[in-house]
Amino acid sequence: MSWFTIRELAIIAIVLDEEEKENSKKKRKRYWVHNMNKARSTEGEFRTIKKHLMDDEEKFYIYFHMPKFLFYNILQSIDECIRKKNTTFRETISPEEKLSVTLRYFITGSTFTNLSSSFRLGESTIRLIVIDVCNAIINKLMPIHIPQPTTAAWQGIEEGFKNKWNFPNCIGAIDGKHVNIIAPPNSGSLFFNYKKTFSIVLLAIVDPEYRFIAVDVGAYGKNSDGGIYSSSTFGKALERNTLNIPCDKPLPGTNHAMPHVFVGDEAFPLKTYLLRTYPRSNTRRLSDPERQYNYCLSRARRVVENAFGILYQKFAIYNKNIKLHPKFVDKVVLTTCILHNMMRTYNIEMNLQEPNRTEHEITVEFGEDRLLSQLPNISGAHMATAFNVREMFKTYFQTSTGRVPWQNCSF
Repeated sequence: MSWFTIRELAIIAIVLDEEEKENSKKKRKRYWVHNMNKARSTEGEFRTIKKHLMDDEEKFYIYFHMPKFLFYNILQSIDECIRKKNTTFRETISPEEKLSVTLRYFITGSTFTNLSSSFRLGESTIRLIVIDVCNAIINKLMPIHIPQPTTAAWQGIEEGFKNKWNFPNCIGAIDGKHVNIIAPPNSGSLFFNYKKTFSIVLLAIVDPEYRFIAVDVGAYGKNSDGGIYSSSTFGKALERNTLNIPCDKPLPGTNHAMPHVFVGDEAFPLKTYLLRTYPRSNTRRLSDPERQYNYCLSRARRVVENAFGILYQKFAIYNKNIKLHPKFVDKVVLTTCILHNMMRTYNIEMNLQEPNRTEHEITVEFGEDRLLSQLPNISGAHMATAFNVREMFKTYFQTSTGRVPWQNCSF
């Protein structure tokens, strides 16, 4: 038998509910600015280290992985996009500090928690800064540093592959790279790849100087490079022939006009404008001309793998699982590709090339770390024509004009 009437029980319930709300409000108490962050002007990393970096060009380069000139060139381009007005409540974060925070996030791969303690900024503030700066760089600098190539630009790329990598009529090397991420909630196996990690895929086409010509970011990690290429905007534009690619021209020392081509590995479909190596088989041994063709193609294709290597070396964020929503990871990846191109162009103009391996050190590698499964073969006359194009290139690399002196020593 109850000791309380219904009215008394109702009053008790109301009082307990009010008390619970009061306790909840106390737990959710938030700071306008945390006491630790109030010391940003005197103890924050940007304020304390800036004066030392400005006096030492070498230290500046080590800290930002770029020269002072390039840093302020980027800042000038995006300043108006990320600048906020001061209010009577507090001073805004300067565009210079925002760019510094974002670059350190890319370069160190630190968590927002670590950056928050270092720069004396809130975690949510740093997250917003990174996203704002990425959007600004993409909007302002992508049209300049990853533009859609003109016919003249394609011809310049072809000259580079012919002179530097001994592969005429080549206008780009294509490959894909998995970018590891933290598993998004409720995503199932969409981002789960064959390496048993969660990732998105960066599909890129690279020029002979390791710069990105075109990138496609954000495909699910479970997809193959060939499938991503076929469904990408770039792949569809190639099929429609709307990319200003130059007209066919003869290979050096020949009279037969040949198409301009991209080079890829066995994961990509063989097409008249996309060459791949002759596949290895347990039942069929490759002939010497086929092996020599594979060597020449793999040598040209290595530029895309080298470009990924430079990108990963510059930005340590790629060496960890990126803890962001996939749509923001796409922005981070695209931004780093733009910055990569800017730094590559600067190095080329200043003649600061990375040391290259000698030609005799280069060996044919057929992707033990291949990202993708091979696409089904394309049937019909188009595939027959694609086979003919590959055969013509194979024949060319047997001629005195197409052969490189060391290729017979590279097997």
